[in-house]
Amino acid sequence: MTDLSRFEITRKWPARHADRIQLYSLPTPNGVKVSILLEETGLPYEPHLVRFDTNDQLSPEFLSLNPNNKIPAILDPNGPGGQPLPLFESGAILIYLAEKSGQFLPADPARRYETIQWVMFQMGGVGPMFGQLGFFHKFAGKDFEDKRPRDRYVAESKRLLGVLDQRLANRAWLMGDEYTIADIATFPWVNNLVGFYEAGGLVGYNEFVNVDRVLKAFLARPAVARGLNIPPRPGT
Repeated sequence: MTDLSRFEITRKWPARHADRIQLYSLPTPNGVKVSILLEETGLPYEPHLVRFDTNDQLSPEFLSLNPNNKIPAILDPNGPGGQPLPLFESGAILIYLAEKSGQFLPADPARRYETIQWVMFQMGGVGPMFGQLGFFHKFAGKDFEDKRPRDRYVAESKRLLGVLDQRLANRAWLMGDEYTIADIATFPWVNNLVGFYEAGGLVGYNEFVNVDRVLKAFLARPAVARGLNIPPRPGT
């Protein structure tokens, strides 16, 4: 059995199955990208809940794996060369797991880079902008008298939805007929925008019929339904 004891994170979150990928996460849009992909690929893994309400992400053990104190992060006991690999940043993890499993990332070099392009579009645009909109609409930002910050993120989120909607016209998924990590990266954020953030009305979500069509197809996938709740939050 692989010995992961040299990794400080395992002191706070012991590995019961040290031969499996260790996932340190919370079911947020960024977190569920990885749990969904793990469910889709069938790679064996062990999830560990990183609780924000108790600042687990700021603990020395978590920071030893991800100095940027963000979820998700993984520890693969069977990384390249058979050596354990710690990894953070959800986009990097998606690419790594897709390559490890040989799934959800096209083998053709041109289509591979096109897929990664759309993953980066989510990482650099969709996630940050939707997240800021959620803050200003649902959380502390809603108390700001000055609505210009909120409106800035509303406008940018609408623009990004428009880019996605145009891309998805006459396509089943972002890469056409092939479901990829680009979809797994993007649609948890769309789901969060109209669900948890309750911002569909603000951005005119009903206008983006192609985005909504693909979101429904995404949520209908059994692996997505499972992954959206992994690791389970306390009390669920």
